[in-house]
Amino acid sequence: MNFKYDVIVIGGGHAGCEAAAAAANMGAKTCLITMDMNKIGQMSCNPAVGGIAKGQIVREVDALGGQMGIITDATAIQFRMLNKGKGPAVWSPRAQCDRAKFIWKWREVLDATPNLDIWQDQAEMLLVENKEAVGVQTVWGITFRAKSIVVCAGTFLNGLMHIGRHQYPGGRCAEPAVTHFSESIAQWGLRMARMKTGTPVRIDKRSIHLDEMEMQPGENDFHQFSYLGEHRALQQLPCWLCYTNKEVHEVLKSAIADSPLYNGQIRSTGPRYCPSIETKLVTFPDKDQHPLFLEPEGENTNEMYLNGFSSSMPAEIQMEAIRKIPAFRDAKAYRPGYAIEYDYFDPTQLSHTLESKILPGLFLAGQVNGTTGYEEAAGQGWVAGVNAALKCYGKETFVMNRDESYIGVLVDDLTNKGVDEPYRMFTSRAEYRILLRQDDADARLTERAYRLGVASKKRYDWWLEKKDWIHRILDFCQNTSIKPQVINSFLEYNNSTPLRMGCKLSELIVRPQISIQQLATAVPDLAAFLDNIPNRKEEIIEASEIQIKYKGYIERENIVAEKMRRLENIRIKGRFHYSELKEISTEGRQKLERIDPDTLAQASRIPGVSPSDINVLLVLLGR
Repeated sequence: MNFKYDVIVIGGGHAGCEAAAAAANMGAKTCLITMDMNKIGQMSCNPAVGGIAKGQIVREVDALGGQMGIITDATAIQFRMLNKGKGPAVWSPRAQCDRAKFIWKWREVLDATPNLDIWQDQAEMLLVENKEAVGVQTVWGITFRAKSIVVCAGTFLNGLMHIGRHQYPGGRCAEPAVTHFSESIAQWGLRMARMKTGTPVRIDKRSIHLDEMEMQPGENDFHQFSYLGEHRALQQLPCWLCYTNKEVHEVLKSAIADSPLYNGQIRSTGPRYCPSIETKLVTFPDKDQHPLFLEPEGENTNEMYLNGFSSSMPAEIQMEAIRKIPAFRDAKAYRPGYAIEYDYFDPTQLSHTLESKILPGLFLAGQVNGTTGYEEAAGQGWVAGVNAALKCYGKETFVMNRDESYIGVLVDDLTNKGVDEPYRMFTSRAEYRILLRQDDADARLTERAYRLGVASKKRYDWWLEKKDWIHRILDFCQNTSIKPQVINSFLEYNNSTPLRMGCKLSELIVRPQISIQQLATAVPDLAAFLDNIPNRKEEIIEASEIQIKYKGYIERENIVAEKMRRLENIRIKGRFHYSELKEISTEGRQKLERIDPDTLAQASRIPGVSPSDINVLLVLLGR
């Protein structure tokens, strides 16, 4: 059998699903090859989407025409907007999802996507002709050929699982590892290394004394992930909070010699910001307790995820330690936590489209690029899928800048800086946080995605409606005056300084104590105007209010971003033989030679390339 496609996507995780859907929606004849059709979009670890900076990525995927936000909203069993006590630049949506329903919702979406086939099989060898990736051969001896190959293999490439001193090949619990495929890629010159991640024990809810834990309910306001999706379609469930204690720590410390992380069994690098419980004890020896969050896996299951207790200690030690927590004294488990090591490829060998610089036609996305997290994977999958389709048609590539999206920051960091530990997105990684808010992802990206052909007309029309209403609200507030005798009693009630003379409504909204919704209770004309908003009223009002309150910050950051955009427009790829430029530092020459940046701005972000090196390049360009 011989199958011919425009795009082949290998792996049905979060990167693979977004890549396949994006390529197919671009019109490319696409095939998704996955080992198990019943685990498409599987949440291998926590059944949650979003979080600090990660939530912004999901909003961007949604604004671009991706699917993760829609599927999350349809399967969410708890929603929270994190960081609401801080400025809107760092507000981050997060949702707990029903793991099983998340999978089947992805199946529904993919099954309904035109131009997309799904094939259940395992990739064994990358096919290369004339130094270009042209296809894949599977373990069943079937050959797939395509113009673009997108590899989204997650943790399956030579995956090795660890529980105590026991090791077992696998890409996920009860699922086989993929052998040989890494080597079939690496033999063409792509640098390969190993990373490690882990997951906690899964607990039977019926065995826990929930009345001895602190309940954490979700939020039921208007916020959600997708600009189009369902709102709280499923039953909303709480999570519970408790803490480890000295007895727990003593049990774990007594068996540290059997920990694969500390007995030399695991040598690869794990995620610094999501450490195992044993790593926490070693790193923070003075702490007497660590928080644990018991989170539901679904609407109709007793299986619970113990967030904060990731571990690869022996199974009996994990359970003995957990039972030292009063609420868990009778705990029963479905399975222990474990660690897993897997192959990844150096992402500095990729362009900003996530296509290999060494093997044209080969795209890599997700954990195979050294990242961690469903959201980071989904963002990369969308980028790789779209550009894989564009390559088939010989069209211009689609790249997002650092001032345009967190996905742009993610891809730029990977391709410029590489990774020495699993890469996780944080708001601190973005220098233009006030521009990259979760509320304005559609303003930044939907129009571009619609022109590209990947965002639907429905999504685009909704953005046009929202944009129109934001402009109308801003215009109303900036041109409507209010007199002191009308508003001062309202201001005093809200602990805000009374007016001495009249002002525009926008000048009151700038005040931290005053919101548009509050002001509408005292200004009938404003209330009547807002009542005319036909759809998603709260979302539109919030977006308008943020623009008014943070106008100065937004304008200032746009000026800074514009200066950097000028460097983005100066293309330098192929214009220098860096090894011959003695005017720049040795480290600068080596890094520039290895990464071969497209633009001067990209060169300026490479670690080891100094501002003086950039000035030298500017002078040479002037010549």
